[in-house]
Amino acid sequence: MAKAREIAGLSAELPYGEVAARVLEVRCEEVLDNAAGVLDVGRIEGVHDMRVATRRLRAAIEVFWVCFPPEQGKQALAEVKGLADALGERRDRDVAIEALGTFAEAMPHPDRPGISSLIGELRAEQEAANDDLAATIEPTRLERLRDELLELAGAARAAVPGSDDPEAAEVG
Repeated sequence: MAKAREIAGLSAELPYGEVAARVLEVRCEEVLDNAAGVLDVGRIEGVHDMRVATRRLRAAIEVFWVCFPPEQGKQALAEVKGLADALGERRDRDVAIEALGTFAEAMPHPDRPGISSLIGELRAEQEAANDDLAATIEPTRLERLRDELLELAGAARAAVPGSDDPEAAEVG
């Protein structure tokens, strides 16, 4: 499982908006970094890792909701939810195929063709889910999501008293 990245420089002395910005920036990069290779159905853990990263990002948006302009926050949250849904559709098929494959190995030979047929149907669904996922993680779409999230982080940071002072956001 993908381990959450540490967020450097967090402390209780930082303003809430600055914390929100830092958390959002790191969680955004986690999602985007996990996009590489996620369409490879032979490496199903990539989908799992990206899905976990989207859950962390979604939680960050929800926890720090008060720091963001409502309409921008709503749009970003909808985008992250859409991405998570597409990942979930693919992941459900990955898990079912893996489980049925293990089950088939334990079954007597006469029963295996039926299970193999079901796996074949799931592979077709997996391919369709992967096509939908491909559209969701298209590079320009992910760049747009990054831009939206960085804009949210900027809005949270800008709301920090004294944020127009460059040293106000520095950590000692």
